[in-house]
Amino acid sequence: MEKIVSGIRPTGNLHLGNYFGAVKNFLRLQEEHNCYFFIADYHSLTTHPTPGDLTESVKNVLVEYLACGLDPEKATIYLQSDVQEVAELYLLLNMNAYMGELQRVASFKEKARKQPQNINAGLLTYPVLMAADILLHHASKVPVGQDQQQHLEMTRTFARRFNNMYKVDYFPEPEAYNFGDNLIKVPGLDGSGKMGKSETGNNAIFLSEDLKKTRKKIMRAVTDAGPTQKNQEKPEVIQNLFKLMSIVSSKDTVEYFDEQYNECKIRYGDMKKQLAEDVIRFVEPIKQNIDELHKNEEYLNKVFEQGAERAKENAGKTIRQVREIIGFKNKF
Repeated sequence: MEKIVSGIRPTGNLHLGNYFGAVKNFLRLQEEHNCYFFIADYHSLTTHPTPGDLTESVKNVLVEYLACGLDPEKATIYLQSDVQEVAELYLLLNMNAYMGELQRVASFKEKARKQPQNINAGLLTYPVLMAADILLHHASKVPVGQDQQQHLEMTRTFARRFNNMYKVDYFPEPEAYNFGDNLIKVPGLDGSGKMGKSETGNNAIFLSEDLKKTRKKIMRAVTDAGPTQKNQEKPEVIQNLFKLMSIVSSKDTVEYFDEQYNECKIRYGDMKKQLAEDVIRFVEPIKQNIDELHKNEEYLNKVFEQGAERAKENAGKTIRQVREIIGFKNKF
């Protein structure tokens, strides 16, 4: 059974796009592999060094992932800062990470451009902290998006460099976990692109939001004036609406509205009413779980305590061995 490590940043609320992307695949991974999922509160400080309420953000992301089905009995779920060994390995790896290679990282250059008043050392060494998270557990696979590919390659570089410098075969070089066709791209409600967070919040259907608000958002989803010829090609805004319906509605429902479109009889108001009902039917159980979990702080604390204990089993062993390899001795 392969070891899988993946971080979750405590920023914002989950929406349907997140659910059918990372979350659903995490649920599959926890059934098939030895998984370590951590909430990356250290990482969040690189862009938000003085968070308004980091504790509440951490609680929200833990609650929402648990509500979606992440199971602390099947996977190790922990808070990054609860495992202090992460910080020690981060420090030790930093000793063999070089300024030039860190400054060439695409995400660093982009973030530095976006936040010129906050180009901190943590931002520069972000790939080293990510490497520490992964190598601490000797992970063999890491689920990463396109924007994290370079970071993972640097993790492989740091692992290889450590092994070469100390003439050991200690750290494995982790590979990207490819979800293949299992990643579903959920379109947004604004008529273009994928679902995501926006300034107004009207492009995404959030799992924790009031269901009346969800209904209103869907009823305001962008459409066009309707087809003027039978079987004409659907424009992007309408393709997106049908794509969203195909994700949450029955096959018969999608076929009915597709036929209505092709016959130039479609009433977008009726389609959006049906879509709203189907989205709410899908989201409502998750929303109920979120509401219940928010009240059960004793259970949430237990999840983190149990997760930290499990994570520390690997972490403590790794740090002891790394110290010995480098040359740190408790006694002469």
